[in-house]
Amino acid sequence: MRLSLPLFFILIGLTASAQVTEVNIAVNSSFRALSVVDDRVAWVAGSNGQVGRTVDGGTTWQFNQVRGFEKMDFRSLYAFDQSRAIIANAGSPASILITHNAGTSWEVVYTNAHADAFFDGIDFWNEREGLIYGDPIDNRMLLLRTADGGLSWSAVASPPGLENGEASFAASGTGIRCFNTSNVVIATGGVLSRLWHSTDKGNTWRSLPVPIIQGESSTGIFSVGIHGNTWVVAGGDFNLPQKKERHIFYSTDGGVTWHTPETATRGYRECVEPARNGMWLAAGPTGAETSDDQGKTWKSLSDEQGIHTVRQARNGSLILMAGSRRLWQIKLKAD
Repeated sequence: MRLSLPLFFILIGLTASAQVTEVNIAVNSSFRALSVVDDRVAWVAGSNGQVGRTVDGGTTWQFNQVRGFEKMDFRSLYAFDQSRAIIANAGSPASILITHNAGTSWEVVYTNAHADAFFDGIDFWNEREGLIYGDPIDNRMLLLRTADGGLSWSAVASPPGLENGEASFAASGTGIRCFNTSNVVIATGGVLSRLWHSTDKGNTWRSLPVPIIQGESSTGIFSVGIHGNTWVVAGGDFNLPQKKERHIFYSTDGGVTWHTPETATRGYRECVEPARNGMWLAAGPTGAETSDDQGKTWKSLSDEQGIHTVRQARNGSLILMAGSRRLWQIKLKAD
């Protein structure tokens, strides 16, 4: 099924720092995967095998239900341009698919049929080199790398060893961040929640403790954002989304020390994203916030319900937000 839908924009929120508009769409999907390439091109993916693409900055979208994956939930997504993108489903069998023709057709390039296989997120350093990660199999993080732009994938030789009850959350696709030329950080949560940091593209790892709430399968870090030496982690307890206890922290020294915000977000958040001009965004099922001081204080951006992820363009200023059957555009004050 392929739909080309005219979209109507509804102003739903205005703060001193940003304006939020909802994009009306007629697709039944819960979107947790979002990749914004530039000011024109973005892709979104979600449940019921749905993948969407815009080439005009979000004004119009085309949606494609991936054949053979109609019942799958795509929570991992990385788009290179308007034609090429990679998606991976959550759950077993866990498959990675690639398209070179704007989603008209998809090729399965990897499948893991292990009962515990579950992909949580994907990111790239450049056009060819990237990592995809998932929940542990036999207490080892499921971790694959590509060096050919996602055409083939191989297991990382020494992935992090995880404790019993330590896994990851595929809530927003932002639990992994590849940055600089060889650094990567991956967040885990559950009984034990921490960051795993590699400086050599995933060959070796060290763990970084974070004072976020943890100890239950529903708790921990759901997202990590990185901009220079400023790192922000967000999460909480998805069973208690209004709870404001140890759910968001910021670091100004690359994850060495962590600070509690003076004014935190209004509860559990599934995504945190650095934007331009020092702005940060946080989003979750009960709303969204912005910070203009590296995560020290947060201000309300939107009271919309059911938000899962927010992303800024890798090359540009376009910011989009996605959630349960809904998409939003965010325009910062400086735009």
